[in-house]
Parts: sequence; C-alpha cells; structure tokens
Amino acid sequence: VRRVSHAQVRVADHKVGEINRGLLLFLGVARADEEADLRWLLKKVLGIRLFPDEEGRMNEPLGDEDGILVISQFTLFGTLRKGFRPSFNRAAEPDKARSLYEQFVDGLKKECKGPVSSGEFGGDMQIDAVDEGPVTIWLDSAQKDY
Repeated sequence: VRRVSHAQVRVADHKVGEINRGLLLFLGVARADEEADLRWLLKKVLGIRLFPDEEGRMNEPLGDEDGILVISQFTLFGTLRKGFRPSFNRAAEPDKARSLYEQFVDGLKKECKGPVSSGEFGGDMQIDAVDEGPVTIWLDSAQKDY
C-alpha cells in the first residue's frame, strides 16, 4: 500500500486506470488465500490511517475524494531460495488469483467513497506514481498480527 498524490497505469500505451490523491495497491494473491483474506484486507485498506491530520501526523483514512488504484502483482511472492532466478510457487494459480483480484476490486468499488481504478490482470503494465511521504505499508493476510 503506497500513499500517492497521483498514479496511473497504462497497457500498450493506453491509460486504463488513474487516480489523484489516494492509495496505490499492489495486490498479490497467494495459493492459500481465500475470501476471508479479501474481507480482512478490504477492511484494512478502507480504514488504514495514512493521511496527515491537522498536526501532520498520519492519523486520517481515505477522504471522500481520495482514490484507490489496484494493480495485480504475482511477483510479490517471488523468492530467491535457489540461485538467482525467482520462483513464484507461493502465488495462486491464475484463475484463482483473477477471481479473488476481481472480487477485491469489486468490494472496493462498493465500499470506497472515492474513485477506484485497476490495472489489467496479467497484463504487461506501466505504472507511473508520485509517492507522497513516501509512505509504504506491507499488509499480509497470512500475518495479521503485525
């Protein structure tokens, strides 16, 4: 989860998603992920307080005009246990990942007051972002205790 002042995603030189101030999410779906993991993540993303309050502390959630841009990224599960070529064995199979990714984006569109955009699942994308802060938070539904 990254706090941004602007972000956009392009596929084959066509803009497919864009937000101004808001959150840029890179979403990886693990083999073990289920709908309960999506519900947990949805609640966290919508409630996360990464925006400055009047005193400049990160204490405010998304505002009504703030957007969310979601990008699918199986490479978040890359490991280099053997040599130098990454393995993505922990990532979900494409059909399962697509289904959970689409459910997550649909859930955001229903619950978020601001605009929600997304990239193209499995697409070769170019992402431009202007980070704010920078503020980057790692959320993992398999490790809810941190």
